[in-house]
Amino acid sequence: GTVKFINQGFGTTVFSGGLNNLLWVSYVIMLALYASAFGSYAPNLADLTGDKTLNFHIYASGIVILATVINYYSIKVVGKIEEYAVIVKMVILLAFVAVGVFGLIGNTNLEQLSPMHWEGPAQLLTGGMVIFVAYEGFELIANATPDIKAPEKNIPRAYYYSVVFVIALYVVIALVTVGSLPFGEIASAEDYVLAEAARPMLGAAGFTVITVAALISTFSAINASLYGGSRVSYEIAEDDELPHELTRKLWDQPVGLLITACLTLLLTNTLNLESISTAGSAGFLLIFSVVNFAGYKLSAQTGSNKAVCLLGFLLCGTALVVLLTQQYTSNRTGVIVAVSVAAICFLI
Repeated sequence: GTVKFINQGFGTTVFSGGLNNLLWVSYVIMLALYASAFGSYAPNLADLTGDKTLNFHIYASGIVILATVINYYSIKVVGKIEEYAVIVKMVILLAFVAVGVFGLIGNTNLEQLSPMHWEGPAQLLTGGMVIFVAYEGFELIANATPDIKAPEKNIPRAYYYSVVFVIALYVVIALVTVGSLPFGEIASAEDYVLAEAARPMLGAAGFTVITVAALISTFSAINASLYGGSRVSYEIAEDDELPHELTRKLWDQPVGLLITACLTLLLTNTLNLESISTAGSAGFLLIFSVVNFAGYKLSAQTGSNKAVCLLGFLLCGTALVVLLTQQYTSNRTGVIVAVSVAAICFLI
């Protein structure tokens, strides 16, 4: 996985140790984002208390606790949940796209897609980088190497095919959303905008179905990321880049699973969502940039394409600088959180 690859590229130094610590913390931040999304969508199906804020905290905390219990109960169950969840949410999303594209015909909101409504290039790039954390899941592909046949051939294919497919899916979903709803409604429903975008075409039933898809998607992401995050902390502790006590097991699982879950609950219930997303995206941009540079350095041993690795390093590095620069003017707290998190990771 990423931890071992960074260590191979830069040795077990303070630099690699800090990056690996940042990887684990970025997992926690990403988990907090997923939990926040679940907490925002779920009350639309069942209002437990009548209080929007309290509902959010109950649902966001409850789903993290449930996923933690499942991870302790059985890793096989985690795998099965992921298999079924991916199938269900992909069917729903593809159906949403198909119906949504058809529903755009004659829609009065189509003019919102006109370039005259676009922000400047810097703002567009910054907006994309804030949600870069959405691409974090691709980092997990490398961790599945031992279970994949002919990984030298199939791992690169998995990366290229999945990244291209997801980019296309994200773009089409964004087009359908912006073309279906007025900007004002998009802003007011920012926490559950995809479900709201289904309402004009499919009514209340569409809103409910997309909400269910979002809940399944975020739950499966939390489930898998808790598993991955606990293994990352275990690997880092094995190299003594975190306290070696993190290699211990609790109820047959790495103690990092419980620590990761507790930190996720803390962030979810205390930090602003925008601040979290900036810190998470900045962390993964830095890590992906360094991983690409490591791939460039190790190309002779790995057989990787040096040009692709160098391009990835430059693009991720540039995007990181643009993100922090632009966000500093509009979301200074998020930048301070991001820089502070990185600094602490290198000091541990």
